[in-house]
Amino acid sequence: MSRTRIEFGDFQTPIQLSNLVTSLLTELSINPHIIVEPTCGSGSFLISGMESFNDAKYFYGFDINKEYIQELSSKFKDRKNIEIVEQDFFSFNWNGFVQNLKKPILCIGNPPWVTNAVLSAIGSKNLPEKSNFQGLSGLSAKTGKSNFDISEWILIKLSEALNKSDSYIAMLCKTSTARKVLVHNWRNNIEVDDSKLFLFDSKKYFNISAGACLLYMSFKPNHFEKKADIYSDLNLQNRIATMGIINNELVADIDSYKRASAIDGLQYYTWRSGIKHDAAKVMELERVDDTYRNGFGEIIDLEDTYVYPLLKSSDLGNNRLKPRKYVIVTQKNMKEPTNTINKKAPKTWEYLNRYSNILLNRKSSIYKNRPQFCIFGIGDYAFSHWKVAISGLYKNIRFNAIGPYESKPIMLDDTCYFISCKNEKEAVFISQLLNSQISIDFIHSLVFFDAKRPVTIDVLKRIDLRKLATKLGVGKKDTNCLKQSKYISNGQMCLVFGKNDRITSNSECVASI
Repeated sequence: MSRTRIEFGDFQTPIQLSNLVTSLLTELSINPHIIVEPTCGSGSFLISGMESFNDAKYFYGFDINKEYIQELSSKFKDRKNIEIVEQDFFSFNWNGFVQNLKKPILCIGNPPWVTNAVLSAIGSKNLPEKSNFQGLSGLSAKTGKSNFDISEWILIKLSEALNKSDSYIAMLCKTSTARKVLVHNWRNNIEVDDSKLFLFDSKKYFNISAGACLLYMSFKPNHFEKKADIYSDLNLQNRIATMGIINNELVADIDSYKRASAIDGLQYYTWRSGIKHDAAKVMELERVDDTYRNGFGEIIDLEDTYVYPLLKSSDLGNNRLKPRKYVIVTQKNMKEPTNTINKKAPKTWEYLNRYSNILLNRKSSIYKNRPQFCIFGIGDYAFSHWKVAISGLYKNIRFNAIGPYESKPIMLDDTCYFISCKNEKEAVFISQLLNSQISIDFIHSLVFFDAKRPVTIDVLKRIDLRKLATKLGVGKKDTNCLKQSKYISNGQMCLVFGKNDRITSNSECVASI
């Protein structure tokens, strides 16, 4: 794919798709006075809009690409009610532009789907001015949540410009982008009266594999609805779910959530993600007799001191619970120095130094100013011999009780999530609770399976094990499964128990659930 196409998100909308979109909008009974295509490209939506909206009085097309602007200007040279302008979206005063237009306005189109990270990587200037518009914490920004589609930024800016006006947005975008925009609007008091997502096949129209939709939003003063109907295609006949905000949290299916919401509550364990090292060919190994083979095919002889069995998302997702790989774990916690490896395991130290050019040049900022050959996502919890784990990547929701292998605790990769348990009995009991139908239904009501990582810690920590056990009729079963409250907050008093539970110390609680 050309650099220019990547930089400007240049996937021109076929006219048959823009016609389907404008036809759908007429079914929604919208009647815009003015139609604006902010990133018009070849102008498919302007053309379709002229055919579908007979009462529209004026049309605007903006684009940064001079060739498209010249082509469209020539095509519409005889029309007096259309203005085609070469314009960088990010430097344009959209608030001022919108204020001077007669309402209702329809902003329609197909903004770039490329991410800011990709544009930065290729040195593109086609970016908004840097700002933490998502309001993320420093850690979230460092670990990738600050990456966003350019269309997300565009849609949010248009939403802010059209807020409190009788106007509409109808834009093609990734479904993940649509959700982020809606949540931003709902949480920032943008007065969205009606929202809908119409799914469509991006492979058919753009030859790309991505969850895609038409995002429709209607803006009206003093009308505020924090939900959006989702349709399986570009028509109003097949509504498949309604997403929205409940108790300030996003749910994927409001009706399903209401049926399973009885187990929404406190987290009794801290959910963790597995080890992050960003150097799989160096750090992940296969056993070959008494030696190991790395990702470069090299056979290496290492001490077993820092080598642990490993399960990856693909293993959990396919119920393969016997490790096929191993991983080098250089630290017990993220602050522990790694130069002690030299004395304890000199062959391992020599191996790590041999690949220091890879390990010391990992791009993520989480490795900066930390010990040599460090890893991320490591602590006492990772070395627990028993865990309950799930893949974050798979649609088939399954929790597994994971025990030791070859007398060592099994490590998990960073696309897996887990809680640490004291023993096998506890791990089996918790996994049985989590694999119950109401638990699975609850998770399904919260997750969006088109996402790269559908299951997240934010979802898992909402499952209240005590409520779940009570719902399943095993609330009186004697276990120590809440004993790990010390992992939630060290030294924190356990305030999550009923009046009959016995608190033995601030860090050790015994309960019957």
